[in-house]
Amino acid sequence: MQQDIQSDAVELKEDDHRPPKKGKNEVVEWLKAIIIALILVALIRWLLFKPFIVDGPSMQPNFHTGERLIVNEILYDIRAPHRGEVIVFHVPSEGKDFIKRVIAVAGDTVKVEGDTVTVNGKKVNETYIQGAIDSSHKVGQMYNDKDFPNSAFPDGKVPEGHVFVMGDNRSDSTDSRMIGYVPLGDIVGRADLIFWPVKDIHLINH
Repeated sequence: MQQDIQSDAVELKEDDHRPPKKGKNEVVEWLKAIIIALILVALIRWLLFKPFIVDGPSMQPNFHTGERLIVNEILYDIRAPHRGEVIVFHVPSEGKDFIKRVIAVAGDTVKVEGDTVTVNGKKVNETYIQGAIDSSHKVGQMYNDKDFPNSAFPDGKVPEGHVFVMGDNRSDSTDSRMIGYVPLGDIVGRADLIFWPVKDIHLINH
């Protein structure tokens, strides 16, 4: 009887040592997975994407000061920008990057007259700011007070290798109406995701 009791005690003692080994191995595997994931994220971040912080009211009501974006840097190495896409680009004369919306591309003829924007003679359906335009009209105001072409830029045809951009906040935006057409070589990439503040996380609709 005594031998049986001692034998059972030994077996229980051996069993007690097995779970910690398994748990330790799982922790190590999880740490390896996390490290590999972080390395991959860092590589993707530096090779393909770039963070950008919105500064100023020029893209209201769709983008606001302090919002942080992910900018896709590789897309325009594959193809040219499309109308309606929100891009980030260098402005050498200002010494900083701007965020604006592409309204017209190379070969297009663009005209901005009040709150009517036409490209190649067709009115652009600007759903992304229609609510703001309607609100201005309800109080007897125009949403836009800067037209194009103008005295500084009299040619409304977008040259090859360039795009025409405007801010969504038409009366409070420094864009192609003032700085001219944007060279493709100055474009950083397309704004694809708002990731901060957390409550505002969403993919950007182009």
